[in-house]
Amino acid sequence: MKYLDRDRHNCLSVVIPVYNEESTLEAVVQRVLTIPNLLEIVIVDDGSTDRTPAIGFELTDIYPQVRFIRNHQNAGKTAALKQGFLLTKGDIVIVQDADLEYDPEEIPQLIQPIIDNYADVVYGSRFLVRKAARVLYFYHYLGNKVLTFLSNLFTNLNMTDVETCYKAFRGDIIRNMLITSCGFGFEIEVTAKVAKLAKMGCAVYEVPISYYGRTYEEGKKIGLKDGFAALWYIFYFNVFCGLAASFRKMPESVPRKIKPKYYPKRKKFISRAIPLR
Repeated sequence: MKYLDRDRHNCLSVVIPVYNEESTLEAVVQRVLTIPNLLEIVIVDDGSTDRTPAIGFELTDIYPQVRFIRNHQNAGKTAALKQGFLLTKGDIVIVQDADLEYDPEEIPQLIQPIIDNYADVVYGSRFLVRKAARVLYFYHYLGNKVLTFLSNLFTNLNMTDVETCYKAFRGDIIRNMLITSCGFGFEIEVTAKVAKLAKMGCAVYEVPISYYGRTYEEGKKIGLKDGFAALWYIFYFNVFCGLAASFRKMPESVPRKIKPKYYPKRKKFISRAIPLR
């Protein structure tokens, strides 16, 4: 696989897992449709019991870029994402929640390091400098900080927000990743497996994003039990799950552009490309 073409318009796949999001799904999709470089939107319904499936099918009739997959049983967010990733075709794949907590207008700046061939994976961080963030639960903030700290201890990455929804990948990385966790375990599992690639040269970046969080009354779903499950996943996927068990096959060797380095003897800047592995 060659460098991503900056001028290529159809390189982005957006995966949207949904569960009972009838009030926000259409608005999210309409915002995502305005994003440059969009190839497709893959919506995976995780057994919704409201009008979400009907809205999803209506969107596929209106917009050719939209695909809607309905599961009749609720299997959790991770299962929906796993199914959606395998259906994508884009050179870049990103996750978008359907609840309007994350603004799709920020996706272009999030994927820019991948388009510019500096990054292979980009996380959107709610804790870097940002435009806006709704003030909500302190215990959620504290829990996120603890999970991120513990994850960093095992991965040796200096991440600031491992639980963020906004994660963008080169398509061959996420499509080849073997995802085995359940519930909300995706965030920790994918971070552990990306870290294994980072040791081999995979470039991981963070980009600041805004966050418009919801209350539980407004539909927020993650709970305390998911936090305890995350602690187990941090230990399991970093200690017991090796590189061979993390990917179907190693992602293709992709030369990555490195920022120019100045060589005094030659009196010029030189950019060198290095492979992923």
